[in-house]
Amino acid sequence: MSLAGLNYPDSAGYPPLREAIVRHLALFRGIQCSADQIFITSGFQAALGLAVRTLLRPGDPVWMEDPGYFRASGALRLAGARLAPAPVDREGLRVDEAIRRAPDARMAYCTPSHHSPLGLALSLPRRLELLDWAARRQAWIVEDDYDGEFRYDGPPLPALSSLDRSGRVLYIGSFSKTLFPGLRLGYLVAPPTEAARFAEACNLLSPAPSILDQATTADFLSQGHFARHIKRMRALYAQRRAALAAALQAECGARLRLDGQAVGLQLTAWLPDGENDRAAAARLNASGLAGQPLSAFSLEGGHPPALLLGFANVPAEQAPALARRLREALDAR
Repeated sequence: MSLAGLNYPDSAGYPPLREAIVRHLALFRGIQCSADQIFITSGFQAALGLAVRTLLRPGDPVWMEDPGYFRASGALRLAGARLAPAPVDREGLRVDEAIRRAPDARMAYCTPSHHSPLGLALSLPRRLELLDWAARRQAWIVEDDYDGEFRYDGPPLPALSSLDRSGRVLYIGSFSKTLFPGLRLGYLVAPPTEAARFAEACNLLSPAPSILDQATTADFLSQGHFARHIKRMRALYAQRRAALAAALQAECGARLRLDGQAVGLQLTAWLPDGENDRAAAARLNASGLAGQPLSAFSLEGGHPPALLLGFANVPAEQAPALARRLREALDAR
C-alpha cells in the first residue's frame, strides 16, 4: 500500500471495497445502489448498531421476528428499543399480526431471504405488505441478509431491498459466513436520502475497520475470486447438508423430523412434542457435539422444541459417525 495507508482511513470505508460491493450486490442480490450508500463496518453487529444509533431513539418500538436472531434482539434491547415480537409462519414474518401488536413501530428487523433460525423465505406478498407498511408509516426496515448466499435448490433470492421504491430498507451484509468471522468485515447499505446522515454517524461513532483488511477483500471481490469461492462453497455445503440429513434420517428418524429448507448452514431438527430442547442441546454439548435449542431464539416462547445443527464443517464421510454420536447423546439421561 502507499504511504496514505498509514493515515486515518475513510470513516465510511475503503472506496474500492465500497465500489466492489456495489457491483456484487447488483449482480447477485438485485440491489441497485451507489458507493456513497455503502458503509463498511466490523461485521453484522456493528452495522446493526450503526443503524440503531442513527435512526432510533430510546423507547422506540421495533418489530422483532419471533423466533429470531438472539444477537439482534439483544442489541436492540441494549440500545433501549421496545421489542414487539412479530410471529413467523411458513411465509415468514406475519406483517398483519405485527401491525396489530405495534402499529406505531419505528423499525422492523427481519431476515427475509433466509429466516434466522428457521430457514424460511419471506413470501412475495408479505414482502410487498412489509414495504407498504414502512412507506405508509415512514418506518425503517433492517434487512439482515443472513446466509442469503447459500441456497441449494436454485439461485439466491433477490434481496427485499431490490423491491424498495420508497427508500425505507437498510440492507446489512457480512463476510463472516462467506469468508470467515475473524475478518470482522460487514457493510450497511443506507437509503440514498440517509447517506449523509450515516456518513456523519460513521465519522463520529463508528469508523471503518483496518484498511489493510478492506483493501485485501476489495481485491478478492474485484478480481472475481469471491464469486468463484461462493460457487465452490455452495456446492460443497450442499453435499455436506445432504450427507448429514441422510445420516440423521437413518439414525434418528424416530426421534427427529428434519425441515426441508435447502438453504443456510444448519438443519432444523424438530424434537417430539414436550421434549426440552435446551436439555437436549446440553446433552449434545456434553458429548462434544454442537447444537442450539430453538427456544433460545424465542421472545415469547410456545414454539415446538427443535435443535439447530450446523453442517458446514462436517465432511460427508464423517456424517454417519456423527449422526450415531448424536443419537446416543439424545438417548442419554
